[in-house]
This record gives sequence, C-alpha cells and structure tokens, in this order.
Amino acid sequence: IETSTKKHTPQQKRRKSGSRTMTLVSSLPPLTPKIDAILVLDGDGNRLAGKYYGDFLTDTSSASARAAAAASGEDNGASVSKTMEDLRSAFERQLQSKIQGIAARPDAAEVVSVMGKTAVFCGGSPGQQGGGGDVRVVHIGPSSESELVLAHLVEGVYDALSHLMGGATDRTMVLDNLELVFLLIDEHCDGGIILETDGAKLASAVLLRDDDGAALMQAEQGAGQGQGGKPTGAPNMGAIAAGDMTIGQAFRQAREQLISNLAQRDGM
Repeated sequence: IETSTKKHTPQQKRRKSGSRTMTLVSSLPPLTPKIDAILVLDGDGNRLAGKYYGDFLTDTSSASARAAAAASGEDNGASVSKTMEDLRSAFERQLQSKIQGIAARPDAAEVVSVMGKTAVFCGGSPGQQGGGGDVRVVHIGPSSESELVLAHLVEGVYDALSHLMGGATDRTMVLDNLELVFLLIDEHCDGGIILETDGAKLASAVLLRDDDGAALMQAEQGAGQGQGGKPTGAPNMGAIAAGDMTIGQAFRQAREQLISNLAQRDGM
C-alpha cells in the first residue's frame, strides 16, 4: 500500500499563513478610543466642569469607588460610605498633587498615573501659583489606553477651548462661559466614546449649537412678548422636551426664569 504525503514548500506555507492573518485582522472591529472622564480644573485643582463615564466613579459599588475610598484613608471595606461627589473630589485631589506646578504646552500634553488610571493634560501654570493661571484640560483613561492617543484627544479639546475663550483660558473666562465648555465636552465625547478630535471643528460645532439655542430662545421670547405686548414671565420652552434641550438651552432657560422672577418681584 502506497501512501502519499503532500508537502508544502516554505513559500506556500507563508502564503497560507499570511492569508489567514489578513482574514483575522480584517474581521476585527475598528479600534475606538474610550475614556473614563474629562475634567476642566483651575490652577488649584478645583473642578470647573467635567464628566465621568462608564463605571469610573459613577457608582458607589464600583471597584473604582472602593479604590478611591481606600486611597482617601477613611473607607477600607467592601462598602463605601462616602458620597460619589466626595470620592470624585478625593480622586481630583490626588490628581492635583501630581500635576501641580506642571505647565503642559497646548501641543505637548503631559502624562501622569493616578489610581491605576492614565491622566493626560494640557494647560496649567509653572511653579506653585494658584488659580490665576491657565486652567487644565485633563483626560482620564484606562492604563491600557495609548498615551499618544489620549494626548491627541486632550490637545484637540484644549485647542477648541482656547478658540472659544479667545485665547484666555483662565478660571474667570471659563466660568463666564461655562455653558460653552459643557457643549464642548458633549461635542467631543458621548458616554466615553470619542466623537470628534479636531479643535477647529469642535469649536465651530459648539458655536453653531450655541447660536441655534440663542435663536430659538429669542423666537420663544418674541412669541411670549407678542401676547399682550409684554413678557409673560419665563420663556416658553414647552415645545421642547426636557430631554431634547441642549445644556446651553437649559442654562438660558434658568437664567431667563431668574431674571423674569426678579423683574416681577421688583415690580410688585
């Protein structure tokens, strides 16, 4: 009985191996960067704006919450007695202790490690001076995320913030335009998933949404003033569901409501 064994040349083996590798790579989904938090801090480490995503300091039962509680030196068990805001403040204090006195150029982000997370930031003032210096934009990501990717993300957001603030990225300017900062965060990231990274495009998108909100508010005010020739109080936002309002529209509604209430009180 004759048996024949089919042998492959080294070239054929490489060709088959290569085709198998290409098929495997092409079936993988595209890599999308994901972040755990975006923070805008003043020179003293106080949070001016920011958002936390996923399970990072968003639930007291999460591992990150227990780690933050243990790091604060007060909670060491499996249960966390502190509020989530306290845990976030503790994390931000640890972050500030590592980035204080470091000034990162807008095109050269700096990297530190905090509680097992990678923190990449732009902005800040050199030395130990406090909140009068530039604010810092900080991106928090998992330790497995590429530092170069996180640096690219934070540099884009800082560039957009600088455009929106007219180049004056200090605490006072940011607080005076806080609604634009929240809009910027929303345009950049949704639920930890990155939507846009280009600074110019981010700034344009924020200004467009802000203009749309202002135009809508003026139209609603005009409709209210048309009834009886005087304002009827708060702007009529009934046509917009609360869940459909942008942050800018919500800020404007609250501001106009306050102004209207003060005007009515003074007129009595």
